[in-house]
Amino acid sequence: MGFFDKISSGLKKTKETLSMPVSSLFRSSLSVNDELFEELEELLIMGDVGASTAGRICDELKQRVKEQGIKDPMEAKTALKDIVAEMLRGGQEMVLETKPSVVLVIGVNGVGKTTSIGKLASFYKAQGKKVLLSAADTFRAAAIEQLEIWANRADVDMVKHSEGADPAAVVFDSCAAAKARGADIIIVDTAGRLHNKKNLMQELEKIHRVIDRELPNASKEVLLVLDATTGQNAVNQAREFKTAADITGIVLTKLDGTARGGVILSIREDLDVPVKFVGLGEGVDDLQPFDPDGFAAELFSED
Repeated sequence: MGFFDKISSGLKKTKETLSMPVSSLFRSSLSVNDELFEELEELLIMGDVGASTAGRICDELKQRVKEQGIKDPMEAKTALKDIVAEMLRGGQEMVLETKPSVVLVIGVNGVGKTTSIGKLASFYKAQGKKVLLSAADTFRAAAIEQLEIWANRADVDMVKHSEGADPAAVVFDSCAAAKARGADIIIVDTAGRLHNKKNLMQELEKIHRVIDRELPNASKEVLLVLDATTGQNAVNQAREFKTAADITGIVLTKLDGTARGGVILSIREDLDVPVKFVGLGEGVDDLQPFDPDGFAAELFSED
């Protein structure tokens, strides 16, 4: 099953709260007027797109309607879909050009961070990549054991220390192991403690220094895992993390379990951080690279 099929089933709840009302609005409207734009903005906000993002989308749609002389509401809906796709495009590709490349994964407890790491490992293993997991979240109880379960499930190597160990020391050993074993990608599980951003920042800076010293010029991605079911709270969480870490992309989990799929637009527009992967189910292959055009097409499809 490809992204388009998975996103169709994964957005089922979002389509009930956002796509269907928006489609109904455009079908029932006799003309493209201010009333349509006002109702559209309300529907977007109710779909957890966020007030500022909804306003920007409607302003852009008004501009296109005026410039292109659009009179038919269904043509305006097509323009809306194009605007959303354009907003989401750019930066969603993972940049992993060196051997090894490094993927740092951060996120608070409960968002699906460890599960996402395991699925990422399986995703790259299926592409023929040699993957090494680094258990650098040494402070959360059972984090190392959970990651080890995923390492075994994905059949990839893992480097670990004991609970409470220095995360940077784990990363140091992981870099050495990756070089010795010819790994293509190191995926690092890092702690996501937001109650003290200073500690988080210091820890991540230390990890970055180790990587830069041991793997100079290595490609690095810093992925923040967010739970789509928390809606705008996920946006606020991302804003907090962005002040503490140089995030290069978002992994949005549990998209299939929420009616708040519109939050993707807020994350992109408000924070200027691309969504790189989306979780569309419980299966190991249900973490998919994000396709902006496929998402926009499905978000405003008629069925």
